[in-house]
Amino acid sequence: MNQRAMIAAAAASLVSTILIATPAAAQDSGKEKCYGIAKAGQNDCANLTGSHSCAGQAKVADVAEWKYVAKGTCAGLNGLSAEQAKLKVKAMEGKKG
Repeated sequence: MNQRAMIAAAAASLVSTILIATPAAAQDSGKEKCYGIAKAGQNDCANLTGSHSCAGQAKVADVAEWKYVAKGTCAGLNGLSAEQAKLKVKAMEGKKG
């Protein structure tokens, strides 16, 4: 492989790495997790109770399920922060036992 081909391959690799990492950075910058607002099948990732680990796997709307929302809008949607949701889940688990 000649030097130009190696430079082109390295540049392509760098660009693809940046493009892959960009959505995660954008997701973190202007968004926050809002618990208790995700409908069944519309959660963004794993829930607090550990009953699933992927987006779209919520069986019911639940306080342990979350969605990304614009920062500062969660309370207006009647959602909870992670800390509030954890306390509520813990309280619900205490009532079961």
